[in-house]
Amino acid sequence: MITQLIILAFVMLAAVILGLAEIFFLPGLTLAGIGGVLFATGGLYWAYSMGMLVGNVTLIASAVVFVIGFVWLMRSRSLNKLALHTDVDSRLESSRDLGIKEGDEGITLSRLAPIGKAQFGTVSVEAKSETEFIDEKTPVVIVRVEGYHVIVRRK
Repeated sequence: MITQLIILAFVMLAAVILGLAEIFFLPGLTLAGIGGVLFATGGLYWAYSMGMLVGNVTLIASAVVFVIGFVWLMRSRSLNKLALHTDVDSRLESSRDLGIKEGDEGITLSRLAPIGKAQFGTVSVEAKSETEFIDEKTPVVIVRVEGYHVIVRRK
């Protein structure tokens, strides 16, 4: 009986650890979450098969351990080491803001199939071919600028 209780305690502890790992470290539905549910279900089934008192004590104890672990992980500074602490302060500039206008001539930096990179003067932008695929290092001219899209054709 003592051996069964020790094994039951380890099974429920594994369920709690896998559940907390699923919440804090492995977001989404992963094997840890599935394993945690299976361990918890199997452990509780086994505990209640030993008796109503053992089942209730196991259920309450594992819930308390889970809540304590959850609160501890939420307050723990060790999660701050895993968290991303960068701010994105860049912004997307319109092609017109970069000084690009219709009629400017440039060269493709990559194949436009139909979208690729092109350079106009010192400015490198994403360009879209008007009608056809354009190979790399081909001279192009800007047909029109529509917000962030630069439409080009072969020169």
